[in-house]
Amino acid sequence: MLDLKYFCAMKELNLPTYAFKLTRTEDQTQIFDEVRRKWVVLTPEEWVRQHVLIYLRDSLGYPGGLLQVEGSLKLNGMKRRADVVAYDRSGKPFLLIECKAPEVALSQKVLDQAARYHLVLGVPYILITNGLEHFCIDTTSEGRPQYLHSIPVFPT
Repeated sequence: MLDLKYFCAMKELNLPTYAFKLTRTEDQTQIFDEVRRKWVVLTPEEWVRQHVLIYLRDSLGYPGGLLQVEGSLKLNGMKRRADVVAYDRSGKPFLLIECKAPEVALSQKVLDQAARYHLVLGVPYILITNGLEHFCIDTTSEGRPQYLHSIPVFPT
């Protein structure tokens, strides 16, 4: 395992830190994605995604086998990819996560993107994050969706 500070200049996030597996190939730094079980190019967005995945697994009890990374979905006849979808034990989508790089503001545009994916998946919860800010929304409440103070733990 390599020390990140000697490898790349990724921003410290508002999530717990983890000892990620990193490697360098030619001109790219890669990080090992434990959910997909493969090396992926380390981009700022991927840095956020990997932190969120480990946080869900280690702190909130989400089984790694029920997390789908960059899953394909069809929206208005076009193929799209959801950053992360967490499923419950019955196989229903439970939490949709849209990750952005730390320098990307969590704007209405980002929320609209997640909301469009929600139309296809029908998840009870949506999380948008850039690793510094996190907004979690309960879509099941009566009337309008409600912002939550925290990300829901995995349902038992």
